Amino acid sequence: MVIDRIDRSILVELQKNNRIPNQTLAELVGLSPPACLKRVKRLREEGVIVGDVSIINPELTGSKMTLVVSVEMERDRGDIYQIFRHSISKAEEVTQCYQISGSFDFMLIVTVKDIQAYEGFVERVLRKDLNIRKFHTSVSMKTVKFTTAVNLDES
Repeated sequence: MVIDRIDRSILVELQKNNRIPNQTLAELVGLSPPACLKRVKRLREEGVIVGDVSIINPELTGSKMTLVVSVEMERDRGDIYQIFRHSISKAEEVTQCYQISGSFDFMLIVTVKDIQAYEGFVERVLRKDLNIRKFHTSVSMKTVKFTTAVNLDES
């Protein structure tokens, strides 16, 4: 699928506010409302737009700690990685998981209410996996930047 300048403009606006009325969105990107609606529908059908969510402040809902966990697997094997990815995808504390290059194999972002909740996650998920050689945890002191927006610059 080719994403043109107008599609990019639509995506930029929807990342700012996905509840924007179609009429307003159409005006912002220079399209008629029916043409704008058609493009948004196509972007959804083609999988460019994968969902609509509300961003929740974790501190106001009881999740006060964010931890960055680097995980090194015991062996460099695809089947072990697949089992780990499956296990992590079921762990509600993990909000993001990246398979990475370098000294570690995975980087997890974990959000919990307190250190006891993190300890429970470690025992239930990480220590039970015998294919994990080691993991390193860093505690976030302050959120400096957080965004879910994808950079859509053409450069």
